[in-house]
Amino acid sequence: MGRIKHLPRCGPPTRMKAGVFGRHVLRACQAARCWHLSLSISIPLLVILVQPANLFSAPQPSTGNASVGNAKTAQAFANYVRATEVRNHSELQRGTGLLWIDRLPEAARKRSYTDLAQGGVELQQRRKLESGSEFHCPDCMIHHWEGVVFIPGARLDDVLRVLEDYDRHAEYYAPDVARSKIESRDGEHFRIFLRFRRQKVITVVLNTEHDVVYTRDSASRAHSRSTATHIAEVENPGKPNEREKPRESDNGFLWGMDTWWRMEEKDRGVYVQSEVVSLTRNIPVGLSWMVGPFVTAVPKESLTFTLEATRKAVLARLRATNSSGLVR
Repeated sequence: MGRIKHLPRCGPPTRMKAGVFGRHVLRACQAARCWHLSLSISIPLLVILVQPANLFSAPQPSTGNASVGNAKTAQAFANYVRATEVRNHSELQRGTGLLWIDRLPEAARKRSYTDLAQGGVELQQRRKLESGSEFHCPDCMIHHWEGVVFIPGARLDDVLRVLEDYDRHAEYYAPDVARSKIESRDGEHFRIFLRFRRQKVITVVLNTEHDVVYTRDSASRAHSRSTATHIAEVENPGKPNEREKPRESDNGFLWGMDTWWRMEEKDRGVYVQSEVVSLTRNIPVGLSWMVGPFVTAVPKESLTFTLEATRKAVLARLRATNSSGLVR
């Protein structure tokens, strides 16, 4: 697990308007005189760690409408998601090289398949568009990761039963998913609710809603497409005065998320690939030493956990089925 190491000793505390988080930080500095904060975050889709609230307030232009910056951010994210969707559609239509590791040079591809067979998770970060050009997002950060895991002995239907069992995702992906339920279903079209919960110094809770569509491409292949239609940070969760913070006053832990899943049954098991594009606020100037490692590490760790938890849930159901003597 990644850690922040060898940070400079904290100097005398200074006055800062960082709310609860800031007070915890100052007390930690006074008591320990150093930082040793481990990163350990994981959700099926994504949660970003805690950051000082006032330092992440919505961008406020010196003149004009304060929502202009948010509009530009939203448009930039939409453009990036659209480009990613076009690439995914093209790859699925082609029907070959379904997994991203299939496009690696031969030696690297063989190593990846060997590692997957031994229980590993293969990950890569996408930093550019398919055209090779850099992408600029004003006042925000776009995180783009994709990973693959292998589930030995599983069939495609075994994986789909777990992924589509949203009412039990709070069990499969605990403790980071606190609540989960299917709000509506029409065939393979789902509308779902997930409450994400993460505790690190203080607790962050997010209410999210997602529109998900599954497609069975063949007897051995399937894919899905998920879009977050609602994301809101929850204030005072579980209390009578619980409420969702309005976007203009939230902490920017998660602003947007789109996910593409692919599944292929072969080699006496199922390969499961998940590709996630998420949006967060940018790192404030001067705080990259503290916030940067969190923001940049969380998407990778979240995806790793999601894939490993999916494999664990599928294998657990297979063991339960086999022990009961039921026919798959």
